[in-house]
Amino acid sequence: MKNRNAETATRATKRLYFEDAYQKEFEATLVDHFHHQGRPAALLDQTCFYPESGGQPSDRGKMDGVNVIHVLEDGEKIIHLLEGDLTGPRIKGSIDWTRRFDHMQQHSGQHILSQCFVELLGGETLSFHLGEEAATLEIGLREISESDAERVEKRANEIVFEDREIKTYFIPEDKISAIPLRRPPKKEGQIRVVEVSGFDYSACGGTHCRRTGEIGLIKINRWDKIRGNIRFEFRCGHRALEDYSSKSRSVIAASSKLSVHEKDIPSSVEKTLQEIRQARKSIRKLEEQLAVFEARELVQKAGGKIIKQIWTEKSLEEGKLLALNIIRAGDFAVLFGIRSEEKDHLVLASSETLPLDMRELIPLVFSRIGGRGGGSSSLVEIVTEKGVDLEAVLASLAENLELELAQKTT
Repeated sequence: MKNRNAETATRATKRLYFEDAYQKEFEATLVDHFHHQGRPAALLDQTCFYPESGGQPSDRGKMDGVNVIHVLEDGEKIIHLLEGDLTGPRIKGSIDWTRRFDHMQQHSGQHILSQCFVELLGGETLSFHLGEEAATLEIGLREISESDAERVEKRANEIVFEDREIKTYFIPEDKISAIPLRRPPKKEGQIRVVEVSGFDYSACGGTHCRRTGEIGLIKINRWDKIRGNIRFEFRCGHRALEDYSSKSRSVIAASSKLSVHEKDIPSSVEKTLQEIRQARKSIRKLEEQLAVFEARELVQKAGGKIIKQIWTEKSLEEGKLLALNIIRAGDFAVLFGIRSEEKDHLVLASSETLPLDMRELIPLVFSRIGGRGGGSSSLVEIVTEKGVDLEAVLASLAENLELELAQKTT
């Protein structure tokens, strides 16, 4: 690593986003350039780029036409990871405003949701993560009802619609006790407070909207258990709109396919599922009846105790059902090959009255075509790659069984 200016490289980076989170472009002096995490990196005397911190991802953008792909903190300095080198000494930077404003909406919405959970349910925020598609909050609650989640969401959106001011300011350590912070600060000394006017006070270094109205809709999408607490997934602003639009299209499509009004989709789906379950039961009964008739036909045509067949239009379950019906009908051994779209299968079965253990055939199959499988002495299933020579394998197995039966029955 080689410093352009070893003295200034130790100075703290001035964080312009603290002064104005809406500033999109800036000029700065290139203090140091080096490699970090295998990429070109730059240290500036000041920056608009927010580093990854507090659950909020870093900004992206450009510096003198070079892409800034990640930004991180190193104490009081901010390191910019780049796709290429900078020449300096002065550079012009611009942040990806769409990404920044999206993060501002989600992070500001998180502050409101967190305070709503405290206000209505006494649930403290344990962690916050802002992902690419959705944000999550881990709240210290053991359980929550649908109605309580709706109360929290409704209250959060009331704060949004009131268009309250969101203020940021620094407080010296000896004045912190005068601020009704939602939770104690994690660091000592001067802290930065983000205040949703008259509603929430948080120690936070992130970027936020100027007013709650800019957050847009706050929508809790789902929740699940984690570490004995509850993790909520939510979306704000443009993300909530995109999510609503996507789900609306799905609902309209489902309404059209089911030929019902949108509000009747749940009941229609439940009715359809019940019909499908009943149809499957009926199909299963018919398959069982068909297997009995097919088994009788194969037994009648059998020229000996070994029945060998390749099937191309039967499923594995249908093949097993047929094999079981055959070995229940008399003293027979069954060697079935079943071809399917993705894999081929072998079903090897034997009547319990025959002196055979079908598991002994498994090594013979593996040695010829590979595969995996297992089973009992009377029924073995093996799955193999598609397109193997099942005919040759079954012929070899039949020959082996014939010799074994001849030896054990003489």
